[in-house]
Amino acid sequence: QVQLVESGGKSVQSGGSLSLSCVASEYPNSRVCMGWFRQAPGKEREGVAAMNTGESTTWYSDSVKGRFTISHDSAKNTLYLHMFNLKSEDTAMYYCAGTLRQTYCSGGSWSTERPYNYWGQGTQVTVAS
Repeated sequence: QVQLVESGGKSVQSGGSLSLSCVASEYPNSRVCMGWFRQAPGKEREGVAAMNTGESTTWYSDSVKGRFTISHDSAKNTLYLHMFNLKSEDTAMYYCAGTLRQTYCSGGSWSTERPYNYWGQGTQVTVAS
């Protein structure tokens, strides 16, 4: 069965950097859309970044654009989120998500939960101001 397992979350100081990983098993390493979402206490889950694996197109929320970078290593079948200049408002549980085989995201869908069928358990990121 498909498994998405996130890791890398921890407590960091404001202005610091952190990289998250999401290892996918029993899952295609290309021709899918994978993304990162986050949920802060008392808030709805929101899309942070996404990409169609095997393509160069990436999407970012306005709140992280220029500070976060999403990437995918097909050989390791691992999705990454590299986060820089972290702010206290980045504090949240971060989730990895993936679509069914040969299902792609678009600019209008990537940040919604609709395209994604698989979710990880999440990894906590806490940014201390």
